[in-house]
Amino acid sequence: MKAAKIAKYSSLYFTLALIISLVILYFTYPAFQDAINELWKVLKSGDQDKISSTIQGFGAWGVVAIILIIILQMFLVVFPSWLPMIAAALVYGTFSSILISSTGVFLASTIGYSLGLGVSENALHKFISDKTFDKLNYWVSHYGFWSIFLFRVSPFLSNDAISVLAGGLKMNYIKFITATMIGIVPLATAIAFFASDIETLKTGLYWIGGAGILFYGIFVFIDHRKRKG
Repeated sequence: MKAAKIAKYSSLYFTLALIISLVILYFTYPAFQDAINELWKVLKSGDQDKISSTIQGFGAWGVVAIILIIILQMFLVVFPSWLPMIAAALVYGTFSSILISSTGVFLASTIGYSLGLGVSENALHKFISDKTFDKLNYWVSHYGFWSIFLFRVSPFLSNDAISVLAGGLKMNYIKFITATMIGIVPLATAIAFFASDIETLKTGLYWIGGAGILFYGIFVFIDHRKRKG
């Protein structure tokens, strides 16, 4: 029983160790701190050319930088989630950028889920009512997979609060991460192919997000009526 519990929370321990290591590195290694500050400033500017040139300046560490950006963005949400994915496509090309973006989202989602695992049910009840908790549990049990998929495939909904919530409500990790990857790979692919034409990309992303919400709403409506019937 003890071994099972340790295995269950191993990802949480790894996540906390990673976060602590990055914080220590940031405050003890000036070169790392300067690089992160520079990259953060450029990302907030939204200037795609500057972002790409800055990442290229990191050389072999550029891939690591993009993955870290995706992880940080999902928690801080200070610029569009698809911005580092565009930078990856412009710097590394179509197929490499799909792999880089998918890896970043995989790690960010796992970290968010792991943090959620560390939140006890009693702690959740301090922030949400019993009624709301029961509704969320019902939603995760019946629509969790497709909810996660929708949040991943639509960049305008994407943030890792959904990952923390999934972990807090103890959604099955394999189910969670499968829905995450099924949603993020098509999005990363679309971004990779159209990264050079930002306006076309934005229009396409709006269509993808809108269509996803529409089909999801229809599915939930029909399924909910069947359950009530």
